[in-house]
Amino acid sequence: MTTPEAFAAIALAAVACDGKLGRDEAHALRCQLEYRSLYKDSTEAAMGELFDRLLLLLRDGGVQGLIDTALPQLNGRQQQSALAVAAHLVHADRKITPEETNLLDQLTRQMSLPENEARMVVEAIEALNRDMLDS
Repeated sequence: MTTPEAFAAIALAAVACDGKLGRDEAHALRCQLEYRSLYKDSTEAAMGELFDRLLLLLRDGGVQGLIDTALPQLNGRQQQSALAVAAHLVHADRKITPEETNLLDQLTRQMSLPENEARMVVEAIEALNRDMLDS
């Protein structure tokens, strides 16, 4: 698995962990990746092929298998960014499922980042997506 595949795999795991991958989630995932240097020169066809490969891995190994394959391909800074993107995708709709919470907890434990650093990344993204009008 290449670095671009691994980074996209973590993001895909975040949107697929609840067993549903809707059109809005797929669009949000694509938007999160489009402007990143890893994908900026990718054509529509290349991105389609990337997600086809990742979806096959997801189907064969599940979310955890996808994560287990992807994480070793990312260095610490890439893991930190992948965690932030995953947290953003999970929190963007402000409806967090137990599966999404479990995924973020699992990622924070599996990443080669200090646990407090990984937890701080997730908490910062939660704060970013919090609606201040909520009580």
